[in-house]
Amino acid sequence: MTHVRLRLVAVIITSVLLAIRSSAGTAPTPVSPPAPATQALVDRAAADALAQFKGIQLTADQLAITLIDLRNPAHPARGSFHGDAPIYPASVVKLFYLAATHRWLEDGKLEDTPELRRALRDMIVDSSNDATGYIVDLLTGTTSGPELPEPELRAWFDRRNAVNRHFAALGYTGINVNKKPWGDGPYGRETQATRLFEPKRNALTTDATARLLTEIATGACVSPARSEQMRQLLARDLKTPDEQARFSAAALPAGSQLWSKAGWTSQTRHDATLVELPNGHRYVLVIFTVGHASATEIIPAITRVIVAGLLAPTPAS
Repeated sequence: MTHVRLRLVAVIITSVLLAIRSSAGTAPTPVSPPAPATQALVDRAAADALAQFKGIQLTADQLAITLIDLRNPAHPARGSFHGDAPIYPASVVKLFYLAATHRWLEDGKLEDTPELRRALRDMIVDSSNDATGYIVDLLTGTTSGPELPEPELRAWFDRRNAVNRHFAALGYTGINVNKKPWGDGPYGRETQATRLFEPKRNALTTDATARLLTEIATGACVSPARSEQMRQLLARDLKTPDEQARFSAAALPAGSQLWSKAGWTSQTRHDATLVELPNGHRYVLVIFTVGHASATEIIPAITRVIVAGLLAPTPAS
């Protein structure tokens, strides 16, 4: 009898673990502590930027940076400056909706249709807010529309949090990814939800964004094949850079390759990049700036310091 009970308990525990794994999509990726050399490089880039842009009153609390050195992909080296600060991400949030869509597709929760692929392409390549709204509807089983009675609104908002639950199960912290990006602003039930529930806006940290981009870079986001599909959409042409590529392109050496998702509003200017330098050295660099949306040189200036540091000869041990 005791053996039967033990076997039953083992079966139940195994079933629960499998259910958790299925709902999360994969096991949480551990976040490595900062690497001393990488952290020193990030600290130098931040200090240089604060000094260089003192004239426009750039302050430390308006800047966040995370660098992941992928020289050894099996052991990424991380450094960050205010990397855990939640910041309104503008269109950088679309990276998270892209990854969630591929998770849903992999799990059979979404049908892979030409219209869905068109929306993914427009969301990432062109940064279309309309396409993103469609993707959010598909991911969460919700739609925008007229106001709802509060009980219905609460049920609607619970469904709208599906992407938040997914990333929380993967160990992501400090983020909120349940809002559509808007041009003129939300209306109807979207406004209701903003008034009734916290947090009021999307939020990302540069640490979380860099982690996701690193997983996409290394084939660990959903699957190697789906990570490659995501990278194809994120690829930018440095010879004829579009508006997004121009955020960091000027700071990259000739022959570099760039995958990126930028975000900007009247108050924010961000860039999340995966770069392969001409020597094959790859890194992820995420830079968020607040209060200086028109200061187009901050992100390239930081990128130049990072690139120079990564290309500098490593002292012999």
